[in-house]
Amino acid sequence: MIINNNPGAAMAARVLGESSSALQKSLSRLSSGSKIASPADDAAGTGVAMKFGAQINRIQAAKDNLGNAISYSQTQDGFLQKIGNALDRMSELSMLAQDETKTDSDRALYDKEFQKLDDFVTAIKGKDFNGISLFQGTTVLAVTTSDSGTTMGGAGVTLTGGYWTSVAAASVTNSDNAATALTDVKAAISMLAGARADVGANMSRYESESSALSVQKDNVSAARSRIADVDVAVESANFARQQILVQSGTAMLAQANVLPQSALRLIG
Repeated sequence: MIINNNPGAAMAARVLGESSSALQKSLSRLSSGSKIASPADDAAGTGVAMKFGAQINRIQAAKDNLGNAISYSQTQDGFLQKIGNALDRMSELSMLAQDETKTDSDRALYDKEFQKLDDFVTAIKGKDFNGISLFQGTTVLAVTTSDSGTTMGGAGVTLTGGYWTSVAAASVTNSDNAATALTDVKAAISMLAGARADVGANMSRYESESSALSVQKDNVSAARSRIADVDVAVESANFARQQILVQSGTAMLAQANVLPQSALRLIG
């Protein structure tokens, strides 16, 4: 029986400290939802989870870029559809102007609408999307399709030169001009059909790439979750265990501190 040292109390205090530390970590994990309360808990896991987190953010950024590219193409197609409606009417006017029962005065009335529709088409050629030309010809937008910065370009759309120049100069003021105008407008309609097909193909590719990125993001997020996210059921059980150990350790430390007092009975 000794007084200067109390090995039992020292051991109880050490075990109580360990249990208290484990309880605090468990509490931190449950309150934060993270399995890694500090980098010391899982040094390698911390690094891997950090890289996965950055990759997830890059994937989302690429998806956002593709979403904007889809909006760009949808805007293109909306204007092309309006141009198509105008060309349909211009071809109709070209046919009506070839009616030999009408005079040039009648045709002049048709030409008024024809020219206004041509002005409408010409105005659309200069439209843009956030300052980027919608009908920029062979210059193609480079859209990011992966978290590594890989890009792809869709088919460009041009509404200048060729048939568009011919249509802009056309008129239906007489029967011969109306016949020429009809030929030019029909050619423009064919060209427009090709342009809309290109835009549709671009949108289909962008949507497919965006869907693939969504799948990748889900899987990378799941991988990161397995490393960093706490299993609440398991950690709750561990928390209850540490609570009991802290309570029992506190009680045993109190008992160990009382033991040296027994020496007083021998002295007294």
